[in-house]
Amino acid sequence: METTANTIITVEATINASVEKAWDVFTNTKHITHWNHASDDWHSPSAENDLRPGGKFVYRMEAKDGSFGFDFGGTYEEVKPNEKLVYTIGDGRKVENVFTKEGGATRVTVTFEAENQNSIEMQRGGWQAILDNFKKYAESAA
Repeated sequence: METTANTIITVEATINASVEKAWDVFTNTKHITHWNHASDDWHSPSAENDLRPGGKFVYRMEAKDGSFGFDFGGTYEEVKPNEKLVYTIGDGRKVENVFTKEGGATRVTVTFEAENQNSIEMQRGGWQAILDNFKKYAESAA
């Protein structure tokens, strides 16, 4: 199934943590390496993050067995601390991350343009799995 760059996919999770903590865990490289993977046989051994408009980020993602890996990176367009991150990833697609305070919890909504190599379902599932790992880590991080 082919997709087009105009297809928009949204994933979200509600984190049982303050918006400030959720933001810190989402953007701080000391945390990113703990949650940025879609499955337990993958990991993110390194992360660089220049959190400002025009700043760049690169997260290394690798299979734990060393069989495959890639850099996921882009350039920030909009950075509103504890509210919103908008960036363009290396292949030109746009991604928006919105942090919404809901009582003592935080809803994180990620909206991104689909790529045309994998099905919408596969892309949604992969990004949701990463967001679910973020939720699990954020809720347990000190």
